[in-house]
Amino acid sequence: MATEIKVPPLGESVTEGTVTRWLKKVGDSVKIDETLIEFETDKVTVDVPSPANGVLSEISAPEGTNVGVGGLLGVIAEGAAGAKPAPAAAAPAAKVEAPKPAAAPAPVAAPAAADLDRSGPAARKLVEENKLDAASIPATGKDGRLTKGDVLAAIETGSAAAPAAAPAPAAPRADHPREQRVKMTRLRQRIAQRLKEAQNTAAMLTTFNEVDMTAILAIREAYKDGFEKKHGVKLGFMSFFVKACIAALKELPAVNAEISGDELIYKNYYDIGVAVGTENGLVVPVVRDADLMSFSDIEKQIGAYGKKARDGKLSMAELTGGTFTISNGGVYGSLMSTPILNKIEIRPMMYLALSYDHRVIDGREAVTFLVRVKDALEDPQRLLLDM
Repeated sequence: MATEIKVPPLGESVTEGTVTRWLKKVGDSVKIDETLIEFETDKVTVDVPSPANGVLSEISAPEGTNVGVGGLLGVIAEGAAGAKPAPAAAAPAAKVEAPKPAAAPAPVAAPAAADLDRSGPAARKLVEENKLDAASIPATGKDGRLTKGDVLAAIETGSAAAPAAAPAPAAPRADHPREQRVKMTRLRQRIAQRLKEAQNTAAMLTTFNEVDMTAILAIREAYKDGFEKKHGVKLGFMSFFVKACIAALKELPAVNAEISGDELIYKNYYDIGVAVGTENGLVVPVVRDADLMSFSDIEKQIGAYGKKARDGKLSMAELTGGTFTISNGGVYGSLMSTPILNKIEIRPMMYLALSYDHRVIDGREAVTFLVRVKDALEDPQRLLLDM
C-alpha cells in the first residue's frame, strides 16, 4: 500500500510554498517522522517529515516547484526502512575448475564536489561557525549539496581544515557579467509585498525623540553578572524597551489599536513583536502577554526566538498576532541624524522613532507615547518597581 506525502497545514493566511530541497532520492528507504523535504513559505522554512516507513517511490514535486497546502509532494511504497536485499539462492555444486584470476575491483566514484551555496541552512551554519573548508568535505546530498551529517562527520574526524588564505584577486575578465539575476526567495517576495501593501493602505507617519541611556547602562553594569548567574541569560536592552513600551501603551491604548473595516479594535493585551534579522530577511516573532513577564523571561524568550530564526525553525504561530513591534536598527550601525548641541556633555544617547497609522492615532498621542517611553528608559527604576 502506497502512502502519499502531502504539504501540511502551514498556518494562518499561508496557502502554498516552494520545495527547496529533497533530502532523499527515489529508491531510498525512509522511516516515519524522518525529514524528507525542506519546504519554504513566505514566512518560514518548514521540514516535511515522512508519514510512514517504506521506500520513496516517487517525487511528484521536484525542487523549485510551488505546491499548495494539501498538494502532493511524493509517494512512499511499502518496504522495510533500511532493509537490505535478500541474498541470492545458493547455486548447485559445480565441477572444480582451476581458479581464474580475480577481476579488478570496480573503481569507487569519488564524492561530488560540495556545493555550499545550495546546501541547507544548517550545513552552511556549521561550516561558517567552525571555519571549515567546504570543498574538502565529501558531500552526500543531491548535486553535491552538503548535509548536516556530512559537516558533523568532518568536524569529528578533523578532515576539513580551514581554507588557506585566498590569493590576490586577478584582474576582472573582459567577459565577466556586470549584472547577476537571482530569483527572490518566498520570504523576500512576501516582505516586498507586505511593505508595499502597508504603504498603500495605511496613513503612515513617524515621530522621533532621543533618550539618555545613562541610567540603564549603570543598572546593567551593576547587575549584569548577578542577573546572568541567577537567570542564565544576559540582561540586554530589549527587555527595558519592551517594558517601557508596554507602560506607554497602557497609558495610550490607541497606539495598541488597529482598524478593522469601519471599527477600531482596542487591545487590552500586549503581544510584542521583536524584529530579528536573518540571512534571508527580517522576521518578527511575537512575545505573548509580555506585560505578565519578568525581565529575565523576556530576555530568554527573545534569545530563543533569535536562535530559532537563524536556524529557520520559527513556527507560523510564533510569527502572527503581534499588537506592537519593536525593531533595533542600531545593531547594524544605523544613525538617524546628528543633533545640534548647545551644551556639550558626553552621554550615551540613542534615538527613538515611532511609526504609526494616522488613521488610528493623532500626532499628539504619538508624541506623548514616545515621550512616555523616553521617560521610562531614562528612569528605569520606575520599570523595576512597576510605578
